[in-house]
Amino acid sequence: QVHLVESGGGLVQAGDSLRLSCVVSGRAYHVGWFRQGPGKDREFVAGITSTGSQPFYADSVKGRFTISRDTAEAPVFLQMDTLVPEDTAIYSCAASKVTCKSQRPLYASWGQGIQVTVSA
Repeated sequence: QVHLVESGGGLVQAGDSLRLSCVVSGRAYHVGWFRQGPGKDREFVAGITSTGSQPFYADSVKGRFTISRDTAEAPVFLQMDTLVPEDTAIYSCAASKVTCKSQRPLYASWGQGIQVTVSA
């Protein structure tokens, strides 16, 4: 059983930064970050391979967000810079054995999610 726990969310102003972390128990997995804003579907934000060698990003966050991990057992971080109100959402990390891209059904385990609110 894989457990994921997110932390680091909160309320910030537009232009500020936040760093989310995702602690994954168990063996090394690829990890993705997803978000669900008010009245919106859950969407892929960023993902990283189990070794941390290759990140992937949604177009909406490229250049502003950075996903990272030092080792396969280390937490996965999502550094979010230049936040805008449209980034307001519940952010969840998820683990997969086969992908770190946007295919949600391929992620077998999910964290509870954490709120990020960006005020104008």
